[in-house]
Amino acid sequence: MHSSAVFLIEFGAIILGLGLLGRLAARLRFSPIPLYLLAGLAFGEGGLLPLGTSEEFVAIGAEIGVVLLLLMLGLEYTAGDLVSNLKTQYPAGIVDATLNALPGAAMALLLGWGPIAAVVLAGITWISSSGVIAKVLGDLGRIGNRETPVILSILVLEDLSMAVYLPVVTALLAGTGIAAGSVTLAIALGVASVVLLVAVRYGRHISRFVSTDDPEKLLLVVLGLTLVVAGVAQQLQVSAAVGAFLVGIALSGEVAEGAHNLLAPLRDLFAAVFFVFFGLHTDPASIPPVLLPALALATVTTLTKIATGWWAARRAGISGRGRWRAGGTLVARGEFSIVIAGLAVTSGIDSDLGPLATAYVLILVVLGPLTARYTEPLALRLTGSRGRTHPAREPEAGPGAEPGAEAGAGTGPEGKAEPGTDAQAGGGPEPVAPDQETPVSRP
Repeated sequence: MHSSAVFLIEFGAIILGLGLLGRLAARLRFSPIPLYLLAGLAFGEGGLLPLGTSEEFVAIGAEIGVVLLLLMLGLEYTAGDLVSNLKTQYPAGIVDATLNALPGAAMALLLGWGPIAAVVLAGITWISSSGVIAKVLGDLGRIGNRETPVILSILVLEDLSMAVYLPVVTALLAGTGIAAGSVTLAIALGVASVVLLVAVRYGRHISRFVSTDDPEKLLLVVLGLTLVVAGVAQQLQVSAAVGAFLVGIALSGEVAEGAHNLLAPLRDLFAAVFFVFFGLHTDPASIPPVLLPALALATVTTLTKIATGWWAARRAGISGRGRWRAGGTLVARGEFSIVIAGLAVTSGIDSDLGPLATAYVLILVVLGPLTARYTEPLALRLTGSRGRTHPAREPEAGPGAEPGAEAGAGTGPEGKAEPGTDAQAGGGPEPVAPDQETPVSRP
């Protein structure tokens, strides 16, 4: 059979299968992400029926999926919101790094892998999956919740931290000298700073340049601009996800609303491809030997991520239910963890590190959507709450924090949809719906 015909059949079967799995997940009121991952395992390396012809296209589609997930998340917030949230939530970033990196470093040292492997595994356990979490927030209808800016701030801090972490790890694995490593780090930091500055200061001009009444032209310009910026950021050792997110926050008003509506179907398609691709490159036979240490590490870091989100949301004045939602949402690990593990595997640092990282990420990328959905009701049941909690506490004093207000809440200066109000902010009861607070639609 002609190779192009095989490609069409394989890729068409993937898309059709994803659609059917998505419908099944919708009937079960469940996130489709775990089903996408299991499908990837079944048809990947060592699976039931490995794919061949369409693999390269799926890999490209997976990269586009991550970029679109972060772009769409960025479109929900203004540049002013980002700066405000980063100023008020940087202590949460410090807590996040401390609680979640230390278990990975400790595991590597206990297994006798040495200090460099400890730095690598610390990064794997530290970084949550922005792609998975962005998808879960959309699936559960929580984009407008009051705790979402807290989650977003932690994710952005993690992604921006990768601009520092990845060059350092690359230098350590390659045995590069201090001078060469310092140059790489300076370039990465400079690029991230410039992109952020442009997004914050010149976002209105970018929106005017992109703005058009023709949906076709708007789609092409926004998508093209996003891919160019993401690619340049990746080439300069800054995450493509960070670049795409900053493009999203740079766009505002009607441009952001129009781009959101046009890109949503593309986002859903390529995001599903991303999760399948992750499963395709995992050999099921490599998982059993490292399953126990991976489960132990996953258990510990699930608890530390929940604690991180709970503490950060409490600090921002979020109600008890929102605190548990924030913690449960942060559990998933994914794309960054795999990138870090890939660097270590190619350097030959330890033969067991790759399978352990793969098993760990697979466990948490499947568990993450479950903890996002069920941490809140389970915590309320265990604590004896029946749908009402104590009035929300005032946020603790912090840089830029206003008494009784959450960072990022309210109406942004650029006319974007802002995080929704919390019925409990004034001491009233929580909303009736068990899994979300009142979402706010884009004006």
